[in-house]
Amino acid sequence: MARDGLHRIYGLETEYGLTSLARAQRQLNPDEVARYLFKPVVEWGRSNNVFLPNGSRLYLDVGSHPEYATAECDQLMDLLNQDRAGEGILNQMVAEGNRHMREEGLEGEIYLFKNNTDTSGNSYGCHENYLIRRRADYADHVESVLPFLITRQILVGAGKVLKTSRGTIYAFSQRADHMWDGVSSSTTRSRPIINTRDEPHADAELYRRLHVIVGDSNMSETTTLLKVASMDLILGLLETGKLRRDLALENAVKSIREVSHDLSGRAPVALSSGQTMNALSLQAEYLHAAEGLVQAGDIAVTEQHVYALELWKRTLEAVESQDTSAIDREIDWAIKKQLIVQYCLRHQVPLESPEVAQLDLRYH
Repeated sequence: MARDGLHRIYGLETEYGLTSLARAQRQLNPDEVARYLFKPVVEWGRSNNVFLPNGSRLYLDVGSHPEYATAECDQLMDLLNQDRAGEGILNQMVAEGNRHMREEGLEGEIYLFKNNTDTSGNSYGCHENYLIRRRADYADHVESVLPFLITRQILVGAGKVLKTSRGTIYAFSQRADHMWDGVSSSTTRSRPIINTRDEPHADAELYRRLHVIVGDSNMSETTTLLKVASMDLILGLLETGKLRRDLALENAVKSIREVSHDLSGRAPVALSSGQTMNALSLQAEYLHAAEGLVQAGDIAVTEQHVYALELWKRTLEAVESQDTSAIDREIDWAIKKQLIVQYCLRHQVPLESPEVAQLDLRYH
């Protein structure tokens, strides 16, 4: 996609959850499970940190998390294909790892999860990377994107059965309750929404990397498409000076949790100006602006952008009406919610039951 000579470059990094289930034997620790999983990779590449023939990077991250980083892509469909290829590669690794375990007399199975939280309260992410122009006022520049990122979980969250002090609820996002800052150089200690790590993989005097680490890992390709395409349109607004700068939130960390916990999308969110808006109205503002950007011809769009705009609008309508039937085959949180509601009705179990927690995990 060309914009004043700049081709948007996209990339996704997905950290996977990993565990194993032993049968009548001791439970393997995370390092041991990872060793079996990465055995064919180490045999091939002499390392657990390799670049693959498709341009992606596969490595073992801190905490024994497998991580797959797509190649840098300048087309949305290429990015989706790269992301799905990563799932296929890791599934093959699981099959090989299980085979090696059986060869060594270990009866058990390796399980891989494309989710964002474990039962111990740890969180691991799906990071998005965008190539943007370098500016002296970068920090202030990207701060104006925070209200969009904080409220976009009502579009592209993966959904989560969440235990709170007020009981068990169904929330939009898995990552929201694990974010502790707006913009920061940290990734684990304070875990910001936007990380300022700067690795543009381009002319560093002209470009820099926008590293977004707030997003959920998505199972649905259409949700992934909406996540990246909508952000691309928001960056188009930012670059053309058409992104509203008066929607800053008073408390980013408090707001991201409030939005995630409110499936109605109507809970008031405090703005720095002293006014309040809700997630639905904020996202409607961004959608309207993105549509105007496209209609004015200020951005070159693909059919994927057109589809994303339509799905964006349809998802907001579903949240507003509380009828998800128009999106429950495309948007992760709605797909999972329908699955869980039907299960609870069929088996007469409450949301807080262990069976529902297991179903939530099995979705990933």
